[in-house]
Amino acid sequence: MIPKIQKILYATDLSPNSVYALRYAMNSAIKHDADIIILHVFEQVDPASHIMLDLYLYKEQHQKMLDQRIKETKALIEDRLRAMRDKEMKDHPEFSEKKISIELCEGYPAEEILNKAQEHQCDEIIMGTHSKGIIANTFLGSTAKRVLRRTRIPVFIIPLPDQEASE
Repeated sequence: MIPKIQKILYATDLSPNSVYALRYAMNSAIKHDADIIILHVFEQVDPASHIMLDLYLYKEQHQKMLDQRIKETKALIEDRLRAMRDKEMKDHPEFSEKKISIELCEGYPAEEILNKAQEHQCDEIIMGTHSKGIIANTFLGSTAKRVLRRTRIPVFIIPLPDQEASE
């Protein structure tokens, strides 16, 4: 028996083309009468960079910069949601009743996606991916690949188009 989809984790990198994958998440939420958790992960800096930051910034300055970044990112996500609701979801009044939460955190993207999906007991993960060619994927790997290798829930990887508009 296929489990009912009640919660969807939509992971975004906030690239201009990521709105394309958001459309899939919103349509899936409508189809399954599910709630959406929008997740953006601020990539954790490597230890060497962190030491450099500590040398040049006081902890209070660093925290203030992070808080500002979080505020701006949340506003961007809310603007994109509002634009999509007004433009594309106006024919679906039931979508305005959907519970949509926004989560922002710092860490390693694949780890945080998996942790948040488990923490919120999500039934599926939707995320976009950029096609960067066979050589880039061979050597670098990707967040999508890491999530796919370790998850036990369905993951929908949406290939993002090259020229999709963000609004």
